[in-house]
Amino acid sequence: MMVKTRFAPSPTGHLHIGGLRTAIFNYYFAKANKGEFLLRIEDTDAQRSKEEYTKAILEALDWCSLKWDEICYQSKRQELYEEYAKRLLEEGKAYRCYCSKERLEKLKEQQLRNGENPHYDGHCRNLNVDDPTREHVIRIKLPLEDIEFHDHIHGRMHFSHKEFDDFIIRRSDGSFVYNFTNVVDDIECGITHVIRGDDHLTNTAKQIVLYRLFGKRPPEYAHVPLILGQDRTRLSKRHGAKSVLEYRQMGILPFALVNYLIRLGWSCGDKEIFLTEEEILECFSLEGLNKAAATFDPDKLLWVNAEHIRAMDPNRLLEYTKPFLDKRCLSYPDEYLLRAIKTMQPRASTLKELAEGMRFYCVEPEHYEQKAAKKYLKPQVKEALEYLYDLLKQCNFDDESSLQKAFEETINRFNIKMVKIAQPVRIGLTGRGAAPGIYEMLMILGKDESLRRIKKVIDAIPSAPD
Repeated sequence: MMVKTRFAPSPTGHLHIGGLRTAIFNYYFAKANKGEFLLRIEDTDAQRSKEEYTKAILEALDWCSLKWDEICYQSKRQELYEEYAKRLLEEGKAYRCYCSKERLEKLKEQQLRNGENPHYDGHCRNLNVDDPTREHVIRIKLPLEDIEFHDHIHGRMHFSHKEFDDFIIRRSDGSFVYNFTNVVDDIECGITHVIRGDDHLTNTAKQIVLYRLFGKRPPEYAHVPLILGQDRTRLSKRHGAKSVLEYRQMGILPFALVNYLIRLGWSCGDKEIFLTEEEILECFSLEGLNKAAATFDPDKLLWVNAEHIRAMDPNRLLEYTKPFLDKRCLSYPDEYLLRAIKTMQPRASTLKELAEGMRFYCVEPEHYEQKAAKKYLKPQVKEALEYLYDLLKQCNFDDESSLQKAFEETINRFNIKMVKIAQPVRIGLTGRGAAPGIYEMLMILGKDESLRRIKKVIDAIPSAPD
């Protein structure tokens, strides 16, 4: 039997990282077993579902290279749900319930007064009335047998039938409830494994009831613990949780996000960094999923992203970085930008940081970082800088050793440390105190631009008093 998994988001909002992690688990389990991955858009809530959210979900999954083999929309399957509901009615496994809202409200109040959990009392279960023209809902006839199933993470799960009632499968407005459509779709699509959050455990028990009523074998289940914030409560916006596409805007690489999220609740020994899909597929299994809840750590995500930036081919990295580059940088040829990006690659945690860090290669600094300038642009260093400037005018900027000799001669002549002369030059070139190696910057900027910026920083330093 071919493995087939699915991811079933509702387009009532943007895709967030909890949903993306669920999609990742389903995708990689399917692909690791040479199976198929289905995307199902659960858009039956006409009031809250929006096309813009559907597009954003598809864009986010595509950005993360989670390629679905098949896609379906629940809003186009109403006739199928009607057919399945009709079958249950005809077989006496479901019935029409005509109870008014007022009756149900009074029933609930009475049960609460009696210390009972609210539940339907089966009033319409055995009525010899079947009038589809009257306002009604459709309820299942709950079998009086307990529900058991094996979960790949939690082990044997047991629910007493007394925990449930004759739950509704179709509302009075003709719309079908989540648990019913979920089961019908999974049956029709041949889903073999369902991987989702453990907040669905009770839903799973109800769905297994429906599988029994339909005479179908349920899929295998793996209910993963939810992602927690650093305060150990459920991850939410107050923890800084963002939609998936917001992470793209932050400058997170898509596969770095996949790498980070798949390690939230799954392990392959001590391996933290996965640079390719193949590396994950080699060891992904349900046995690697963890029972303990995982904590979302924004700093760890940045560390993973930095590792991916460092390891990425510069040509590919440049394409990811271009959307973040200044327009003036984009006017330079790719060959120049590649040389620049290589110097920043080991130093950046995000693409945004990388783009900002290499901006000085294309745009002259508008001002000097105040703290660095105060520390290094002092009158005592001006003479040495002027001497270095004259030496650099004679240098070959394609030859690092030529540049190195100019610096060495200057520090020996004035008996100063390299930092005293290199930092003012670095500030002049970049505007900042922290930047790539001095020689590689000079070589990339070239002779004319480098000398112009060094002359400018020299002129900005006040002369020493007589």
